[in-house]
Amino acid sequence: MRKIIIDTDTAGDDTIALLTAMHHFKVEGVTITGGNVEFNQEVENALYTIQVANPEEKVPVYKGLERPLLATGQEKHRTVEDVHGDDGMGGAHFPKAAQRPEEGHAVDFIIEKVKEYSGEVSLLAIAPLTNIAMAIKKDPSIIKDIPHIYIMGGTNNTLGNITPAAEYNFYVDPEAARLVLHSGIPITMVGWDMCIDYSIMDDEDHAEIAGLETAGSQFFIDINQVVMQFNKSVHRLNGTTHPDTLLVAIAADERIMTEAHDYYVDVETKGELTRGYSLVDINNRLEKAPNVRVCEAVDRERFKKNLLNVLGTIK
Repeated sequence: MRKIIIDTDTAGDDTIALLTAMHHFKVEGVTITGGNVEFNQEVENALYTIQVANPEEKVPVYKGLERPLLATGQEKHRTVEDVHGDDGMGGAHFPKAAQRPEEGHAVDFIIEKVKEYSGEVSLLAIAPLTNIAMAIKKDPSIIKDIPHIYIMGGTNNTLGNITPAAEYNFYVDPEAARLVLHSGIPITMVGWDMCIDYSIMDDEDHAEIAGLETAGSQFFIDINQVVMQFNKSVHRLNGTTHPDTLLVAIAADERIMTEAHDYYVDVETKGELTRGYSLVDINNRLEKAPNVRVCEAVDRERFKKNLLNVLGTIK
């Protein structure tokens, strides 16, 4: 079973992505980054999601950096409770899980684990890239030890989801995104545009999922209550969006990704209107060497089948 670490700002679709990761991979650990909702709530959400999955082996959870790389003092980034509910779980307010977070720091855990299993532990990044960037900064020697980073972030020349120009994960910490993209580690990027085009689950899909009548399907319905309404009213999308789950599904089965090309990708860190904008140079106008494999098309039916299988097996 392939080994991974999943770095998450656990709320909403992150939880389904986490269930998907535990279904397909040997999850060495879950690391938490500041992002979607209040930091300690993200930690609780990860712990509860693991409890729902009830894995045979313990999946440890490590607290990481609560704020972006260049945040100063108590400066807070923008959280999105309006998207995911005040608890990040669609207002379900689940009880605390029995499992507690580990004592160590997420950045140290990432470094130690990728060194311990050099070349074997891929990173699945479904949050702002703060923890991973800091791990690379703290010990650049890990670059050669990480076989691949799968990143849910950015867009490929399309509309963002937090501003017109930017996707949320890159917007929150563009400096971290830029550092990771230029690290030299092999990277696959699945942008918000892929989520819009291929991952939306509409009312009919939700009815099909509810019909599974498992603990997994009920959890899916519970945590998606708020985002369903948000998407319909704000993004004008008829259903729930699953960017993080799509990313993990592609990492598990690359046949889900039916088209991808290597491009030069960079991130705007200083723009007055375009903070977090991901520049994907599809026509090679900058004449720079490609650094990222960018997902450009998805087999939606294969993705949906994967999702149903994950939710259906959690009894």
